[in-house]
Order: sequence, then structure tokens, then C-alpha cells
Amino acid sequence: MGKKRVTIKDLAQELNVSTSTVSRALQDHPALKLETRERVKTLAKKWNYQPNTLALDLLRQSSKIIAVIVPEITSHFFSSTIVGIQDVMVSTEFNIMIFISNESYEEEARIIEKLSKIQLAGVLVAPSSETKNFDHFRSLQGNGIPLVIFDRDCEGLEAHKVLVDDYRGAFEAVDYLIKTGCKRIAHITGFSHLSTNSNRLRGYINALKKNGLPVKKEMIIQTEGFNHEDGIVPVETLLKSNNVPDAIFAVNDRLAVSAMRTAKKLDFKIPDDISIIGFDDEPHSSYFTPPLSSVWQPVYSMGMLSVRILLQEIKEESTRFRNEIFKTELVIRGTSRKIETKKDFQN
Repeated sequence: MGKKRVTIKDLAQELNVSTSTVSRALQDHPALKLETRERVKTLAKKWNYQPNTLALDLLRQSSKIIAVIVPEITSHFFSSTIVGIQDVMVSTEFNIMIFISNESYEEEARIIEKLSKIQLAGVLVAPSSETKNFDHFRSLQGNGIPLVIFDRDCEGLEAHKVLVDDYRGAFEAVDYLIKTGCKRIAHITGFSHLSTNSNRLRGYINALKKNGLPVKKEMIIQTEGFNHEDGIVPVETLLKSNNVPDAIFAVNDRLAVSAMRTAKKLDFKIPDDISIIGFDDEPHSSYFTPPLSSVWQPVYSMGMLSVRILLQEIKEESTRFRNEIFKTELVIRGTSRKIETKKDFQN
């Protein structure tokens, strides 16, 4: 059985003083004698007294708790984002509470409903893949709770937002594939209402158009999720069709890895028969055979900036919302061919 937590009442009884005297002594109130303050502090230290921050928040009618809501926590993307948030908050007086929506709008709405009933300093949210209605976020704002949306945009919602240039990242990836000689490029995507997916799809389409290549519906494959298993059947169907692609651009690394495994299983040589590029550049991407080409995005920095904006909003309410967009970087490895130069032809 654990030891009982020491309270202000315990200290007051031991010292034969009132609880208000103990409270003021711990705050170093100048109205109390120095001797009284020292007696209280000495006993508090001896008994390892720790103030109840939730109770203090209630008394002060303020909060030092920041809630972070993410769709999942197992991927490198969201775990790294949370590390970025934590690394900023560790030097502040605020504490972090993490909630997982499991890519469910209903779960996300339930979390928001529960949070609206407690005192919060602010909320950071990466919306679920099912979220199309943003009224629950507006409800938070209506209660005066500062809000920052990160990673996935909520179009039409006025709020601070920290995003990545998904369009440019996708455009550069597909444009590179075309420059290496690929002409039949397929795209594995997800739910079209999700901003990350729609922006990457738009980048894919515009890169084809810019290079004079046709946009074929049969080359755009929508999956029901973002995990490895979600891409197996769609990719297998695509590679067994009469219109086999010579390249695949996947909306994330997990689906790109699924495409790699399926292509190998069907005896495709990567990148000779088919090139593959993912999005996220997760740490394990470079350890596959061949190493996965991918679009890198600064997820750690996204977490840091998101919470910094929130802390600034808590400190002094802004008159306008910030919309910050990070740039991506194309990382070329072994799953995509190199661009041939004049020197290559001469050799």
C-alpha cells in the first residue's frame, strides 16, 4: 500500500498553526514572521510535501495543463511531434496531457467534450482522418480555450495552424520520377477530405500535367487507412492489371513499404522495373533493401512551433491567427532511379 500524500492540513496540524498560515508561508508571504516561514518550509521539505497543482488551479481559477490530441501515437510522425512539444514545455510551468482519437471523429469529439468540462490552459490538435465537422473545435474556442491545429488543416476553421507544404513535397517527388524517365506513375492515397491527402494528390496531378502526361483515374488508388496492411491488396491489384505502372508515389512511408513488399513478391525489380517514393521519411526508411526514397518533413520542429504559438496565445491573446507552413525535402535513395545526365550518356 502506498504512502498517503502529505497535505497542507498535515503540516498545519504538526506545527499547530492554521492551514492558511502554512499556505502563505510556502508562498513566502512577507506578512508572516521569517521564523514561521522557515519552520513550515523545513517540515515541508522533510515530509516531501508536493503542492496539488490541480487544486491550486481551481483556487486561482486558472490552469497549467495543455492537452494534446493526436490520431495515434505509434508512428514516428506523431511520436516525434509530441517529443518536440514536450521539449519546449519542460522548461515552462505547464504540464502536458496526451489524448488519442484513434483516427475517430466520435472519439475526438468525446475527448473535446470531456476537456471542455475541466480547466485547461490550451489545446493542440491534429484532427482525425474522419473529422469533417469542426463544431467541437469552435466550442472550445467559444469557451475561451486557446487552440492550435497542426499537421492536418481544418479548412474554414479560424485558428492558429502549423502545417507542412504537402503540395510542394508531392509535386517535387512526382516531378523527379518523371525526370528519371517514368511515364506511368501511380499514386496511393487515402481519404480525399483529409488536407494532407488532398494536397499531395493535387501535387501529383499538377506534376503530371506540367510534364504533359495524362492523369488516369485507374492510376489513383485510394486505401482505407495508412498502415502497411491497407496497401497490400490495392497495390497487388494495380501490379496485376493490364496497365502496370513504372513508378508509385505513396501518400506515406507505410504504404510505400507495402508497395515495395508487394512488388518484390510479384518479382518486380526496384527501381529497374518500378520506382517507389514515400512521404514522411521515417527513420527506418533508409534500412530497407533497397533504401526507400521519401519526402522528409520537419515533424519535431512542427511540434515545437505549435506549442510555442499556443504558449504565446495563452500569455497574450492574439488579434490575428497565425498560419505557419514548413517546407519539405525530397530524399533520394535506392527505390528510385537517378536522373540521367549528358555525362551518363557519354560514358
